[in-house]
Amino acid sequence: MDWSHYRFRSVWDLPAAPDAVFRVLEEVEAYPSWWREIRETIPHDEETGVVRIRSFLPYELLVTVRSVRRDPVAGVLEVAASGDLLGWARWTVSSYDGGARALYEQEVRVQRGLMRRFAVPGRPVFLLNHALMMRNGRRGLRAHLQRV
Repeated sequence: MDWSHYRFRSVWDLPAAPDAVFRVLEEVEAYPSWWREIRETIPHDEETGVVRIRSFLPYELLVTVRSVRRDPVAGVLEVAASGDLLGWARWTVSSYDGGARALYEQEVRVQRGLMRRFAVPGRPVFLLNHALMMRNGRRGLRAHLQRV
């Protein structure tokens, strides 16, 4: 088993129209305004940029993201990731129960040295850290959608 490999899946049910959720999620540069663990986004051009992430644990990740799919009709936003994480992440937004369901899927391999060194003993803590980050993101997006 490659302990530095992670697969994540989160489902966020949101009280907003799917197209409104999609529009917010495609504005990556605005994530820091509603998702506290996304500390900064630095666009390079229309398709690429760097995202600086820090959650509960005292370390920061720098991830370069490159858009590989932006399909408003299908509700899909997908990026390739490199830097401290290597892999991909995807949002799929659909109608659900009078609002929207945002499915987040991610498959990455940790590239950062310290996280790789502590891959086995730190795995439960890294998983908890990610779960807390996703919980805060869902809460932040819900609050943000109520304001827009």
